[in-house]
Amino acid sequence: MTGLRSWLARRLLLGAAQTVAVVLLVFALTEALPGDAAVALAGDQPDPARIAAIREAMDLDRPAYERLLDWAAGLLHGDLGTSLVSGRPVGSYVSDGFGPTLLLAGLTLLLLVPLGVGLGVLAARHAGRRTDRAISSVALGVYAVPEFALGTLLVTAFALRLGWFPPTAVGYGTDLLAHPATLVLPVLVLLSRPVCSLTRLVRAGMIDALASPYVAQARRYGVSGVRVRYAHALPNAVAPAAQHLARTVDWLLCGVIVVEGLFVIPGLGTVLLNAVAERDMPVVQGLAVVFGLITVVLNTGADLVAHRFAPRAEVTA
Repeated sequence: MTGLRSWLARRLLLGAAQTVAVVLLVFALTEALPGDAAVALAGDQPDPARIAAIREAMDLDRPAYERLLDWAAGLLHGDLGTSLVSGRPVGSYVSDGFGPTLLLAGLTLLLLVPLGVGLGVLAARHAGRRTDRAISSVALGVYAVPEFALGTLLVTAFALRLGWFPPTAVGYGTDLLAHPATLVLPVLVLLSRPVCSLTRLVRAGMIDALASPYVAQARRYGVSGVRVRYAHALPNAVAPAAQHLARTVDWLLCGVIVVEGLFVIPGLGTVLLNAVAERDMPVVQGLAVVFGLITVVLNTGADLVAHRFAPRAEVTA
């Protein structure tokens, strides 16, 4: 118990250090971006005097270290800043976009876990045979298709030609759950690559676990095949898959820019793209920090799950 607490304390300290590093890196990278909100607001033919006046009104003429200290102090109090373009709190942008992104991620995970684990176990049970080869071949083929290409193919086939689903979410607002047809194609695109990688991880883990000495010993003691597979082999097989699943959730919440842009879904990815186009640095910085915190929390949770399933394994950050 003491060892677990010591490991947990070290892991939480590492997470705090990673969070600080994310904040500093986000500020440095956004400062390095060319142009700013003053240039974007000045129009296509900007006047230097107008740009200077806008920069002064937005406090963009202050030294970078002063703005960093003010921003970091606000973050400590839960204040992500204020948009330079609209004057709205950055937190409102996050709350507006989080709903659609979370809905897409939740629906994808709801299908991903049973499909990935089930197909992985099925392939492992028939390792080297026709079923295993079919599942592995399809997984490799689908994984090789980029999201934007698969999304374009699905829109062309099922939206434009067959008319089964709407091609985009334009006109449906942010309450996408009230129009479930708009979610089918985006969820299929988001599900395609993660389910392939999770299937392969679970398959490899199950094959190793089923060939392990403790499983052989359990069989010699007369333990049933179902109990051997699901009570003894599967927990050890999903330990590495748990960390992969955390990275998948991180990608679903923070990296769905391509899918949201393709299907015009008003989620966090769309908010980020619009903020970058307008050079609205507080919104870009706030979203980047939120994404970074999500990554740190999810990876810490995945390490805890892996440590719980395989406590003797060395867990790294």
